[in-house]
Amino acid sequence: MVSSNLNDEISAAFGSVAAFEDKYEFDTAHLFGGPNSLNFEAYKKIQGSGEELTPDILLDIPFLPPDHMDDYKGIVDGIKHHKQDRSRFCYAQTPGFFEQFNSAFGIENHLCYLSMYSDEIKELYKRQAEWNKTFAENCLDLGVDMVHVSDDWGSQNSLLFSPKMWWEFIYPNMKTVSDAVKAKNGFISLHSDGCIASVLDGIVALGFDMLHPWQESAGMSYDLYLNQYKDRFGILGGLCIQTTLGFGDYKHLENEIRRVFQLLKGKRWIFCTTHFVQNHCSIEELTFAYNLAYKLARE
Repeated sequence: MVSSNLNDEISAAFGSVAAFEDKYEFDTAHLFGGPNSLNFEAYKKIQGSGEELTPDILLDIPFLPPDHMDDYKGIVDGIKHHKQDRSRFCYAQTPGFFEQFNSAFGIENHLCYLSMYSDEIKELYKRQAEWNKTFAENCLDLGVDMVHVSDDWGSQNSLLFSPKMWWEFIYPNMKTVSDAVKAKNGFISLHSDGCIASVLDGIVALGFDMLHPWQESAGMSYDLYLNQYKDRFGILGGLCIQTTLGFGDYKHLENEIRRVFQLLKGKRWIFCTTHFVQNHCSIEELTFAYNLAYKLARE
């Protein structure tokens, strides 16, 4: 999350991203990698012919397999580096449902297809859920501690679709994945940007252990979390990329980090950024933020 857009800058200042993580004694590691379920080569051929890639067409194209273990090399290497060598808690990202098929359809088409092709979308989500279940089980067997499902549902003010649709399309398929993770005694977390307040009770019902990022800048007040959900799940986040880090306002940055630490320290909270640090953030500002967070975490 920190190095995706600043790899060169961090490496120049610290010697490597690993050295940056070691300096600030990171406790957790967000692992990416593994196979993808969607056959984008097949999709490109269809789109190249001028045909619209609709859900009924996708149903005729088999998913790529989740069991080619060579595809997990990046995750295996990450487990060795972070967990075995540095005793960090490791969580591996897996696609959700709405977010995953946005990459095939585009978000605007996908929102339309939820109504136009509801039966086909449900079948695609069901197949993705079974794929995710196997992927999650493989990751846990390799030594990952938590499965991190990335499935953006929120806009700045509300869900991108109705709560009724969430319960109809998302919940039953997400339950397939969460039940599989819990059956193997793993932890499960959710990433969703935006305001998802209207389905927080559903997230509790699914048994999610952590939520990333709890986007305060999208109307998700920390008061709501502290008053209703602090004993139900934890938060990954606290350093807002949308409003706080990367804007050159050091006083605001310091005040916000101190405020969030005062609110959340001692609660079920893991400090991290709310999303990828953007490339307009200077290495000096990034270092300032992490120096302060490191200090506050140990006071």
